[in-house]
Amino acid sequence: MNYKESHILILSNVARFIDLTELEKQKYLSLLTEIKVKKKSFLMQAGDVTKYEYYITKGCLKVYTIDEDGAPHISMFAVEDYWTGDIASFTTKKPTRYFIKATEDSELLGISRVNYDLLFQEIPKFERFYRILYQRSLVSYIKRSNHGISLSAEERYIEFKKKYPKVVNRITQKDLAGYIGITPEFMSKIITKVNRK
Repeated sequence: MNYKESHILILSNVARFIDLTELEKQKYLSLLTEIKVKKKSFLMQAGDVTKYEYYITKGCLKVYTIDEDGAPHISMFAVEDYWTGDIASFTTKKPTRYFIKATEDSELLGISRVNYDLLFQEIPKFERFYRILYQRSLVSYIKRSNHGISLSAEERYIEFKKKYPKVVNRITQKDLAGYIGITPEFMSKIITKVNRK
């Protein structure tokens, strides 16, 4: 069967952890919704109930919260072949505290809560896929939390460049500072210092 590029991408992602028959692939794809988000538009805002788990097929988005002083705290950037959303809001149907905003024109595939439950009933092996996905996400979150405590801002920047080479040149210095947890001015000094080495 001839698949769209976005479908090839998500099926390759799934194939890392589970094997699907041709019929299972078609069933899975039938449960996904195509979503487009323009640059600077919100996919989700604090107070919304998360309706989908999202897989990015094109573009870049940032996931962040805003503190009481109005400062953004970026928890992740999501680019092609990444999953994003708020699993807590998605599962509990309670409002999220996160914003997800496109930093580039972006295209995603989303699975709704109803289709997610249906998927597990019809193709139970997807429980394994999503379990692995969530475990990896949790490990990544714990590492990031530990780095926030144990690494200097410069070390966090170097780690980010190593871990996310596809992302570093696609985001603004201001957003990078929001992720590292420092001011844009300090970020500028660190970038200059690291690039001189």
